[in-house]
Amino acid sequence: MDLQEFRAGLDAWLAGHEPELRAESGPGAGLDEEMRHLSKVKRMAYDAGWMRWGWPERVGGFGGTTLMRAYLGEALAARDLIEPGIYSMTEVLAPTMIEYARPELAAETVPRLLRGDETWCQGFSEPGTGSNLGSLACRARRDGGVWRVTGQKVWTSLAQYAHRCVLLTRTGTPESGSRGITAMLADMDAPGITVRPIRAMHGRDEFCEVFFDDVRVPVDRTLGEVDGGWGVAMDLLPYERSTSLWHRGAYLRQRLGHLLATAPDGAFDPAELGEAVQAAFAFHARSRETQHRMARGERLGPETSVDKVLLATTEQAVYDLVAGAVPADIALGDGADGDRWRTEFLYSRAATIYGGSAEIQRDIIARRLLGLEGGR
Repeated sequence: MDLQEFRAGLDAWLAGHEPELRAESGPGAGLDEEMRHLSKVKRMAYDAGWMRWGWPERVGGFGGTTLMRAYLGEALAARDLIEPGIYSMTEVLAPTMIEYARPELAAETVPRLLRGDETWCQGFSEPGTGSNLGSLACRARRDGGVWRVTGQKVWTSLAQYAHRCVLLTRTGTPESGSRGITAMLADMDAPGITVRPIRAMHGRDEFCEVFFDDVRVPVDRTLGEVDGGWGVAMDLLPYERSTSLWHRGAYLRQRLGHLLATAPDGAFDPAELGEAVQAAFAFHARSRETQHRMARGERLGPETSVDKVLLATTEQAVYDLVAGAVPADIALGDGADGDRWRTEFLYSRAATIYGGSAEIQRDIIARRLLGLEGGR
């Protein structure tokens, strides 16, 4: 199946099944309901075949271009059928699993993630490390056929729902920095794991602290080489800034269109409206090129930091526009869309932090793309 045939077939399937694919409680429901609904949407799309296109056959896919995956998420987000942040965790974690896990492990686990039978999380950030992964301290010690993991992770999205965690651990000395890190796939129901959700200012418990107390992870769950986890992380992070951002951009354009259709006459400052629209389409153009580079088999790298900076700029410009057009919705949660606008506005304030802070992204652009002196 080529891309055009895929798009036409998917659009027809979505049109015929949209009532089933739409959340019963409507958009903007609580996180528990959103997670249940996401599993339902992924399961329906997988069983109908659409979720399997763009993934390798060795993990249950049908092959085909990665642009099929990009379009599936775009189409779901544009129809307001999924929340793109939680949907796109698959795009962040599955490609790295396919690349670095034992083939048998990838073949066993990735189809469960694609079908929505499992949720996974990403155990990278720690207290005091954040974007500086080279200083992480969560320790893994080899004991025969298992790793014994002790330490803490934080800002771990969806950990309370996760069946598995793509985990970075310290296996070398603290002084070894990025050279002493090992990646592995941990089962979240293993003895010794404690998950504590964190209530964020937008009222959701999307992030968590995760504690590991002598947790055993089989050595055959190692991803890549021992002490080679830095390479796994550098492979994974660009995926946070590629297809997942493309889905987010589709969602922001959908929300911008809804605002334009429902806000009172004269609600917009023309300059601010122009800035938001310009940002949305500048990001769209940039992210589209990233999708095509990935489809051509090019390896993504530090240039995806440009995508992340543009996405954060777009998100905050769109919701700044919302705040100016319907201020009561943001301040009080009033109006038909009030609660949802308020929640999304508060979440947008973190756009320059999540997935790599704006300061770190600009530092990467300066050092690794422009070759400027003075970067860290």
